[in-house]
Amino acid sequence: MTATVNTAGRTASSTISGWRQSKKARYRFTLAIKLLVAALCIVFSLFPILWTISASFNPTSSVSGQRLIPANPTLAHYRTILNEPYWLWMWNSFKIASISAVLVGIITMMAAYAFSRFRWAGRSQLLLVILLIQVFPAVLAMVALFALLQQIGTYVPWLGLNTHGGLILIYMGGAMGINVWLMKGFFDSVPREIDESGKVDGASDWQIFWRLLFPLVRPIMVVSMILTFFGTYSDYLMPRVMITASEKFTLMLALQQYIGDNFSQDWGPFAAGSVIGAIPMVALYLILQDYIVGGLTAGAVKG
Repeated sequence: MTATVNTAGRTASSTISGWRQSKKARYRFTLAIKLLVAALCIVFSLFPILWTISASFNPTSSVSGQRLIPANPTLAHYRTILNEPYWLWMWNSFKIASISAVLVGIITMMAAYAFSRFRWAGRSQLLLVILLIQVFPAVLAMVALFALLQQIGTYVPWLGLNTHGGLILIYMGGAMGINVWLMKGFFDSVPREIDESGKVDGASDWQIFWRLLFPLVRPIMVVSMILTFFGTYSDYLMPRVMITASEKFTLMLALQQYIGDNFSQDWGPFAAGSVIGAIPMVALYLILQDYIVGGLTAGAVKG
């Protein structure tokens, strides 16, 4: 009987040991699959960037037959593109993107505060209308936007066609919808007891907003401004339709015009211009990445 008990004990022990080993094997297999998928995603994301950087140093101006590591790297393409009014193009893009981002951040923050804290007739319907408008791509409104700027330009010339002001006006209208919803969700996560404590102390709605709520919602405002800046800075379609004067070209439009005027032969300078143009966006992201992560995650949990 004792032998039977010992045999049963050894059997149970071996079963538990095998189960543990099987669990470890499954964990290792799952981890290997995750690492493989992550590596593929990283390669898929980084390869176009590395290829563009390589093309900017490639002595030939062709991307066909190009190697990832050029045999004789050169800075000639950077000198070529910088001989063009490149810094004017970059300044135009930076100016339009910065002004649009600041205005969108300020206006959408106030609108989101009103939608979150105040109650009035038609509030829910207006929120649904804002969300519905975002469903349709901006390209569907291209003709309407062109005609709208043409009419506005007859009364306010600096907001008409072929002006940076008109382009900023379009970007503001296109970005505020989704950002209002994003900021509203963040405001909803802030306890209303903070507002009530301010009212008890005699604070006005503006004082409650600026002194109590704004320090708490600053991260989501920064996120909204960064997303608007990125989308505006890298946009090509709107400037292509609304801007015709070469001195008002944005960077993306100017690079496209440059490669088109040279019959798609100067891919080296085009790649060099793309690399330089990406530096402000990368630097801005690295500087404000804590705000981006904190702003996008903090508003996801209400409480």
